[in-house]
Amino acid sequence: MFKNKVMRYSTIAMVIAILAYFVIENFSGAGMNASGDDQIANNPEKYKTTILAEREAKDEQFKTADDSPIADKEAFHGLHYFQPNLTYRIKANISPYTNDDKEVVVKYTDGTSEKYEKYGYANFKIGDQEEKLLLLKNESVISVLFKDATSGKQTYGGGRYLDYPVSEIKNNVITLDFNKAYNPYCVYQESYACPVPPAENTLSVAILAGEQLESAVH
Repeated sequence: MFKNKVMRYSTIAMVIAILAYFVIENFSGAGMNASGDDQIANNPEKYKTTILAEREAKDEQFKTADDSPIADKEAFHGLHYFQPNLTYRIKANISPYTNDDKEVVVKYTDGTSEKYEKYGYANFKIGDQEEKLLLLKNESVISVLFKDATSGKQTYGGGRYLDYPVSEIKNNVITLDFNKAYNPYCVYQESYACPVPPAENTLSVAILAGEQLESAVH
C-alpha cells in the first residue's frame, strides 16, 4: 500500500507554486498595501481564475505523472468540483491543544495506522453555525481530515482533506479554503491507504465546495 501522505506533499508543492505565480500575476496590481485576504475579497473573479488554474494543473498531474492514482489515464477526463465560492474560504481561530495526550493514532483505510500530533482546534462559523475541526500535525504538515453533510452523497463518503504547511499558521489563525478540499487517492486506486478522519471532525453543515464524486455529477 502507498500512503496517502505521498500525494499530500507533492500536491502542496504544486499548489504553492501555482499560488505564487497567480498571486503575482493576478493580485500584484490590486493594492500592494492590502493583505492577501483583502485582495482576494476584492477580486473574486481573479480568485476563481486561480482556483480553476490549480484544478487544471492537478488534472494534468493526474493524467501524466508516474505516481498518479488514475489507472486508465487515456480515459481520464478530469476531476469534478463544486464551483469556486468565497463563502467557503473561512478564517478560523485556533485553540492550541495543550493536554498531555497530544499523540493520536490515526487509522488508515487498509487497517494500518500512523501517529499524528493534535495541533489544536480550528474554530469558525459557516453562516450562523459554529463549527470546529481538529487539526492534526504530521512532520511539517497540518492536515484537516473531515466529513460533512455532503459525504456519501455529492462527495466521498470517507471524507475529504485539506493540507497546509505549518508556516501558513500566523498568530493562531488559519484560513480554511474548502474550495481546495480534495478526495484521497484511495478513491481512485485501492493500492493507496488513506487516513480516516477523526469521528469528531464531522461537520453538521454541507460544504458545497471542493472536489466531488464523478457519480454525483453524471
